[in-house]
Amino acid sequence: MTAFSGESLSQSIEIQGRIYDLSSRTFVMGIINLTPDSFSKDGLYSAGSTNYIDQALLQAEEMVKDGADFLDVGAESSRPGAVKVSETEEAKRLLPAVKELSTAVKVPISVDTYKPEIAQKALELGASIINDIWGLQSPDDPEYRMARVVAEAGVPIVVMHNKTEPVYQAMMTEMVDFLRDSTAIGARYGVKASQIILDPGIGFGKTYQDNMTAMRHLEQLGNLGRPVLLGVSRKSFIGLTLDLPVSERMEGTIAACIWGVMKGANIVRVHDVQAVSRAIRMWDSLRYKDEK
Repeated sequence: MTAFSGESLSQSIEIQGRIYDLSSRTFVMGIINLTPDSFSKDGLYSAGSTNYIDQALLQAEEMVKDGADFLDVGAESSRPGAVKVSETEEAKRLLPAVKELSTAVKVPISVDTYKPEIAQKALELGASIINDIWGLQSPDDPEYRMARVVAEAGVPIVVMHNKTEPVYQAMMTEMVDFLRDSTAIGARYGVKASQIILDPGIGFGKTYQDNMTAMRHLEQLGNLGRPVLLGVSRKSFIGLTLDLPVSERMEGTIAACIWGVMKGANIVRVHDVQAVSRAIRMWDSLRYKDEK
């Protein structure tokens, strides 16, 4: 039984009046970091500087040219040990860039935030997807305001599995249950099932072995009947496996993305858009060859 009994299990989502069939091919989401402390060392923001917006625009245009279907913009680092950013500071970094990006590029802009007030303001400025690392279950949002914001706007939301401490009895079961609860919370406040995308949360609340287990059993998320977004780009489980620094994890990222797509991922969220897009296009051409 899926989390959406009685509803269509279509892998399509609607963004700004356009239907995206996420089962037709693999979609690529490019990452734009508006942070000074990104784990991937690609953060564009620095205190007192204004040219980070121009840099974000250039990066966005390059990513779209290289094959990005969506762009995900974030202004608070979620790496382990990162300093929590206030709503005021996140807004200062994020909102001016979202305003410019939403008119400068022709692909949907996703905003990586778990704060409902930031999400609402970003949507008002042209963002069209919310990427919530707490999957509508943030400890800072006990009244589920994020669910209300998303429902009112009618936009897609990525609900990610997360946990404060990596302690599990049966991790995959707990992950599926968490994401099922996220979809139920969304439904309670009016978020359409057809607008929900699932994310296993690789690197969040998980040990190295937990991440490897999640990757190996990713297909279990398919039982929930919604598209899956996979974010593995340059992450520590790749570095630990290959004994490589962040700057040398592209090949590992590509391998992990292809594996994830084999296991059912519909969207891959990456830093290296050109390289991953090329690999994904090749994979898709082989996978769908007999269907075209």
